[in-house]
Amino acid sequence: MKLIVKFNLALLFTCVLGLACASVVSQRLLQDQARAEALQAASLMLEAAMATRSYTGSNVVKLLETQMKYTFMPESIPSFAATEVLNRVREQFPGYSYKEAMLNPTNPRDRVVEWEADVVNDFRNDPKRTEIVGERDTPTGRMLYLARPIRITDPNCLGCHATAATAPRTIVDRYGPANGFGWKLNETVGAQIIAVPTSVHTEHAQRTFVLFMTSMAAVFAAVFVVLNVMLTLLVIRPVTAVADIAERLSLGDEGVPDFPRARRDEIGALVRAFARMQVSLRNAIAMIEA
Repeated sequence: MKLIVKFNLALLFTCVLGLACASVVSQRLLQDQARAEALQAASLMLEAAMATRSYTGSNVVKLLETQMKYTFMPESIPSFAATEVLNRVREQFPGYSYKEAMLNPTNPRDRVVEWEADVVNDFRNDPKRTEIVGERDTPTGRMLYLARPIRITDPNCLGCHATAATAPRTIVDRYGPANGFGWKLNETVGAQIIAVPTSVHTEHAQRTFVLFMTSMAAVFAAVFVVLNVMLTLLVIRPVTAVADIAERLSLGDEGVPDFPRARRDEIGALVRAFARMQVSLRNAIAMIEA
């Protein structure tokens, strides 16, 4: 097997191994990055919901306090305001969702579904837990969700949710006496749940992966070509020329040209050694013939 073939096989094996390792590592890193980006998007939406709740509770409630005595206005409820604001966001980002999932809500639209009930119960079973992150498959694709507990820490909340008898009449008239009552102080009654599609971030990560691997393959191909050219010009051709002259010299060809001596590297040292052998051989032949 020729030297250049052995070299190319070794180089090819190294390139394939390098691409395989880069593929595994980069794929894992990009997947982790995609999940982190999805989680960051969920965190930003959840913070926006919290800001809306805070603003509504500290500003809007005071403005509508008088009207609430005569007509219930859901816009004064922080959870309602946060849900409506995030629903507007969904108009631009259809795959995203926000829900204040409650075990016993005032507004029936906030009632938990099966998987949301599991999240709420996880918070109820572990009062110290402040956040849950998970993924689930849906008909529209895989979703990442971020959940935080809704706990009754403000005694004023019980004025509307302790019993139907003590709740404002306007609330009972709007939603009936069976919804959203029986809450207790420090009880976990629900969870804020933000869900974001992982497909957007995963597709971005996949495009980045393809671009990265294509670039890596192009670099390896360029290195492969450059090393082959350098090997041919600096090693294969000079060694082949020296071998040809040595072959002819060993066969007694008197018309063999002298070995080239211009190079100053290891190949040049080999050529100079052959050149000295050529001179010694000629001198020996001349002495024999004399």
